[in-house]
Amino acid sequence: MVWKCFKIHFYLKQIKAQQWKSTLRWASTTVHKPVEKIRNIGISAHIDSGKTTLTERLLYYTGRIDEMHEVRGKDRVGAKMDSMELERQRGITIQSAATYVQWKGVNINIIDTPGHVDFTVEVERALRVLDGAILVLCAVGGVQSQTMTVVRQMTRYNVPCVAFINKLDRMGSDPWRVVSQMRSKLSKHCSLVQIPIGSESNVTGVIDIINRKALYYEGDNGEIVREGEVPSDLKSSMEAHRQELIEHLSNVDDTIGELFLEEKPISEKDIQNAIRRSCLQRKFTPVYLGSALKNKGVQPLLDAVLSYLPNPAEVENYAFKGEGSDPEKILMNPARDDSNPFLCLAFKLEAGRFGQVTYLRIYQGKLKRGELLYNVKTGKRLKCTRIVRMHSNEMEDTEEAYAGDIVAVFGLDCASGDSFVTDKNLKLTMEPMFVPDPVIAMSIKPKDKKHLENFSKAVNRFTKEDPTFHFYFDHDSRESIVSGMGELHLEIYAQRMEREYNVPVILGKPKVSFRESLLAPCDFDYLHKKQSGGSGQYGGVMGKMRPLPPEQNTKIVFTDATVGTNIPKTFVPAIEKGFRSMCEKGTLTGHKLSGIEFVLTDGSHHIVDSNDISFFSAACGAVQQVFDYGQWHILEPVMLVEVAVPSEFQGSVITQLSKRGGIVISMDAEGDWAIVTAEVPLNNMFGYSSELRSSTQGKGEFTMEYSRYSPAAVDVQQQLIQDYQSLSEKERKNL
Repeated sequence: MVWKCFKIHFYLKQIKAQQWKSTLRWASTTVHKPVEKIRNIGISAHIDSGKTTLTERLLYYTGRIDEMHEVRGKDRVGAKMDSMELERQRGITIQSAATYVQWKGVNINIIDTPGHVDFTVEVERALRVLDGAILVLCAVGGVQSQTMTVVRQMTRYNVPCVAFINKLDRMGSDPWRVVSQMRSKLSKHCSLVQIPIGSESNVTGVIDIINRKALYYEGDNGEIVREGEVPSDLKSSMEAHRQELIEHLSNVDDTIGELFLEEKPISEKDIQNAIRRSCLQRKFTPVYLGSALKNKGVQPLLDAVLSYLPNPAEVENYAFKGEGSDPEKILMNPARDDSNPFLCLAFKLEAGRFGQVTYLRIYQGKLKRGELLYNVKTGKRLKCTRIVRMHSNEMEDTEEAYAGDIVAVFGLDCASGDSFVTDKNLKLTMEPMFVPDPVIAMSIKPKDKKHLENFSKAVNRFTKEDPTFHFYFDHDSRESIVSGMGELHLEIYAQRMEREYNVPVILGKPKVSFRESLLAPCDFDYLHKKQSGGSGQYGGVMGKMRPLPPEQNTKIVFTDATVGTNIPKTFVPAIEKGFRSMCEKGTLTGHKLSGIEFVLTDGSHHIVDSNDISFFSAACGAVQQVFDYGQWHILEPVMLVEVAVPSEFQGSVITQLSKRGGIVISMDAEGDWAIVTAEVPLNNMFGYSSELRSSTQGKGEFTMEYSRYSPAAVDVQQQLIQDYQSLSEKERKNL
């Protein structure tokens, strides 16, 4: 009997798997849908709110995958959308991943984005091309720092969203507190459209307060949604929340506002239409409840995407014609045919097994495989050799794509943010995404010099893929420097270099570009004389070296104040060259000289033995003389730092900056946020990003730019001189 039951269960599983696979095949063959049957959405949230777990459930319930896997720790497979090995090991999303599913005949393109602020550019580029979003919040954590950042990004690109309060089954979950935080911290008009049945680990389902129905999730994986009567003890709570929903809608929607004021009956259809109208205008956010891990509440969220988020035709997208500060704006036609010229935006680049994969959002017209595309920015003509629809790291070929589609193509060598057309005379560009400036920098080098070639390949690829990952060679410190959005950001790329290119690298604190300068004027009188048989060398220089004013302390100035013919004018360029060559390396710390003026007043020459080499050496000797007898000090770069934090953290930020030797210049307030501006030595700013985030619960942000060079503190100067003097002669030469 047990064996028969096992066989029946096995065959049922096989039938179910075949159903999923047939659904998948049907989905992959259904390409050209009307624009009303298209949705482009992203899933965004704070770290560990359950975005990837939710995406895994969306894929399962829509038949895109046969079985669900967990993000980390539950099995060896890992979530479908975390295709990178590093993502599965760390349990975090590093790169945004794209897929598409079908739900009730509607094609939904989904982009799962990272939650860490270090990978914020992935969220930026996703929201730039999406029409709607799902904002995921933790029922325990509520509105957190990255939640605020994500909402600001949605506001920047006018992306409407529906909210999903996840982890309803966790101890301490409180959806009403989360809704209150959304109203106070995010300034959102929002209201629950569901209330839970039970609390914490005893949650058995939710109540749909619009339709007055209880929803229970049954089956092995919650795939069966059973409707039932609302429990009698929750009916009064349901009616109260329904009334609250109507009141909030009446504040943002005139139609339902009139019905509410006239005390007319309001139907389910009236509420749904009001939510859709206000949601599309970004005036209202409906809030859904569930637990993705426990397979509860996902199917109604899919219904909400279809009901309340816009299709591509309901979003106004503009292209720009011309250059300058006021280019002409042209509205894109979302018709899914070739009646309009083709235009698309390349929003993401990725190195795949078959070459560079370029992700495109098509805004107008039609694209066929093998068609020639023109890069509007560079004018280069490129052939689109292959069009695919992405399913995480898997690809499904298609012959054509239309306005509203998000696809990936091969054969396009471009940069992120480039626009493409099929008519080379069409000079239209889409507005590129916002790219934040890097906030942290480190030195980087391969452990073994034999890996330099692969190291170069890795750097070229990563800087092309990620516009927030910068690489340059600092000639002052003679180090390769990488900069990015945070320490985790740079650490991930260092690990990827080792895994993908077999190049172990060393990350370290970069050397600050200090400068050496004079404190007071110093005279020099130097004669270079050398005789070794035949014509010798003879050149004499006299004059002074003096410090420049503070506003010019990054400059080096050579002044020829000679009168007469003691130094022929033909030799003056050689003297200047000798002076500037000596400015490349000082004797206190080995850093460059700056903020000094070399004034040449007199000298001497020989009719036979004087030449360029003689006066070049004479200038070098004169500077060395000033090194020995002059008063020198060390300058350091001072940065203008602007810190934005919630007002309650203003005091701790000022204390932190003061401890780092900063001088606060101004303090301003913008709503509930405080803006502190200070000047801080660059040498003291390393590690500040992590300190700021930890002391402000991850809510603080800062920007930093060069201000000026200023004398370093006495203890800093002494330490730098001591460190330099402790080096051997060979080590000093290598600096």
